[in-house]
Parts: sequence; structure tokens; C-alpha cells
Amino acid sequence: MSDESALMSAANMKVDGDRLWDSLMEMAAIGPGVAGGNNRQTLTDADAEGRALFRRWCEEAGMTMGLDRMGNMFMRHEGVEPDLDPVYIGSHLDTQPTGGKYDGVLGVLAGLEVIRSIRDMGLRTRRPIVVANWTNEEGTRFAPAMLASGVFAGVLTEDYANSRTDADGKRFGDELDRIGWRGDEVPGDRKIHAMFEYHIEQGPILEAEGKQIGVVTHGQGLWWLQVTLTGKDAHTGSTPMNMRVNAGLGMARIIEAVDCIAMNHQPNAVGAVGQANVWPNSRNVIPGRAVFTIDFRSPDLEKLTSMRSRLKTEAADIAAELGLGIEIEPVGHFDPVTFDEALVTKVRQAAEQLGYSHMNIVSGAGHDACWIAKVAPTVMIMCPCVDGLSHNEAEEITSDWARAGCDVLLHAVLETAELVR
Repeated sequence: MSDESALMSAANMKVDGDRLWDSLMEMAAIGPGVAGGNNRQTLTDADAEGRALFRRWCEEAGMTMGLDRMGNMFMRHEGVEPDLDPVYIGSHLDTQPTGGKYDGVLGVLAGLEVIRSIRDMGLRTRRPIVVANWTNEEGTRFAPAMLASGVFAGVLTEDYANSRTDADGKRFGDELDRIGWRGDEVPGDRKIHAMFEYHIEQGPILEAEGKQIGVVTHGQGLWWLQVTLTGKDAHTGSTPMNMRVNAGLGMARIIEAVDCIAMNHQPNAVGAVGQANVWPNSRNVIPGRAVFTIDFRSPDLEKLTSMRSRLKTEAADIAAELGLGIEIEPVGHFDPVTFDEALVTKVRQAAEQLGYSHMNIVSGAGHDACWIAKVAPTVMIMCPCVDGLSHNEAEEITSDWARAGCDVLLHAVLETAELVR
């Protein structure tokens, strides 16, 4: 075959976009939300039902299942040389309590669609291909996020994961056993040649730039810092202004400092307080205690470290000025991730070969790929989402966006798994 014929043949290799979309809609019927999205939280009965449907679809496509002790599902499509390390495609099926139909789910079902399309076209690869569903990526019911992929990558222990509890005091390990999705494999024992994760952007950049494909070069690092301020409860009407020890005021000033610190580290740095509580939380009592969590993120480790350092200094100064006690506890952290350069190039080349508009992008959210990158070459592909909205039942993408990213995934995976012609 000539080079020109080979290129023409490659350009004709496309997934079935309608089948992918139908699969997304059928999965979305499991654990429906109250406003058109999904509530399929990890290790619930709805999660178990979604897993069973995914398994059935995969087995109908000729795949076989592996299951580890964290409930991570590994659906294998055999290669011509079964002893070679497989190429993985992975994301998650669990959702936020008020989640959308695409976050995570797109990446899992796109992996299934890749295998279905390979079978339809009669293609073979030297390496096996495995589609993974990672347990508890969202971390909504059992904190932290990306829990089971973290165990797989060796950054968290099984005992730690099994001991996590939800708001009702139920343990992760007990709930995994209850729904019947704990396997026998030791997490992390599998070999991975490379892993691809396809995901909606969860931000507005691709849509605003009119690009179909995000070639993800980096993942942001993160610090979550929980701040506890201790002052004195007092009556709001009878306590003179100069005699107050107001934890709420201290929280307000630190929140403003967080915004200033992030702005001073531009570009590519963000910071905010998303969770905040005061006590006794009464309309006529000056707060004597405030607890809130700061979220700093950047793909630049130096900036991430600098933001944390500045916050500790400035928060301590604010607390001292107001006579408040202060404690700052790290409650979440991972360093920035640089995705594998060779895989990034393959994704970019696939987009170009297929004629899809694309741009480099940094993932603003954490994903399972961020942990797997510690143990294997890893890359992410993103498609736009309407108005950048995610973790919301109104989350939306188009079928054309979903298909374009899946086409790129197909070509990059075939290149990596080594298409046998």
C-alpha cells in the first residue's frame, strides 16, 4: 500500500458516534438525578447496576474481566501477542450527587466504543487493550478523590481506602463488599504499557476557542489547606467593636488574601475557598470559630509551593492582628503532572490526521490519569463542554464533540497498541 493510500485508509477509520451516544444515554438512565443529570455515587446500588451493564456490554464485545480488591474493573481485548503489556483506556463511572451524564462516563464508554469499532473493522493489534473503570474517582461519598487509582499507583494503602467513611459512617470496604464488586487481584500488580484517559474539559476554554480536541499536556497540582480560626463567641449588639475577637472577620480577610495570592501568581494559578463554616452560626452571635478549606492549583510546582507558603504567612499575620488562634492543616495534595511527551505527540498527530481542530490544554481538575502517570506513560484527551459547566446536572456536550474525541482516541490507541496490517 502506498503512503497516500495508507493515509486515506487511516482517515476512514472512525468510531460509531451514534452507538457511543446511545450507550451514554442508556448508562445515564441508571441513577438518574432530579434535574436531568445523574446521582450514581460510588458503591451505591446504582453504581453496582452501572457496573453490571458495562460488564455485559464488554463481554458482548468479546472482552474478559479482571477485578482487583479496590473494585477497579479491567475489561481486556486480546492482542496478537498476549504477553505484551497492554494499552489501557480508563476513567470512571461514578458521579457527583448532582452530577452530569458525561464526566468520567464518556472516557469509559469511549474505551468500549474503541473496542467495538476495532472489531467492526476487523482490525488487530499486537498489544492487548484494556478498558478500565476506576472506583471512587469523584471522592464525593468517600474522600479523597481518585481513591482506588491512588491505591493502584501505590500512593495510598488498601487499609486507608477501606477505612474511609461516608456521611452515614459506612466504610468504603464494607460497601464494596455489600455491592459485590470486590475482586481478588492485588491493586497495582498489573503492567501498563500506556494509559489514555478521555474526558470532558470541565472548563470553558475549548468551546471559547472553537476547538474540537484538547491535547492535555499537564495536570494541575493541588493543595487543599483546612484553616481553623478560634476567637470568642459574643453578642453582636452589646460587644464593642474594639473588643471583638471575630473568627468570621478573620475568615473573610483570609479569603480575600487567597484571591490576591492566586492573582499575583498569574498565569496558570488559581485559588479559592469553596467550603466554609462558622460557629455557633447564629444571627446575633459573633463567630467564635471558623473552619474553611482553601484550594490552590497550578501546573507549576514552584508557583504551587509559593502560594501555600504565602498563605501560611499572611493568614498568620491576619490572625495575630485580630487576636485569633489559627491552625492550618493540609487535607489534600498532589504535585503537578507532566503527561508523557510521546503519547501527547500521538494524540496531536491523530487530531491532525483526522482534520480536527485542536489545542494544547492543562487539566484544571484531578483525574485518575494523574495517579497512573506515576507508574506508566499516560496522557489525556479532552472534548469541550457547554459553558464549561461540570459537576452539575446541566452538564452538556454534543454528540459530534464526543465522537471527534473518540476518533482521536481510536487512532492514538491503535498507534500505541501497534496496529497489525
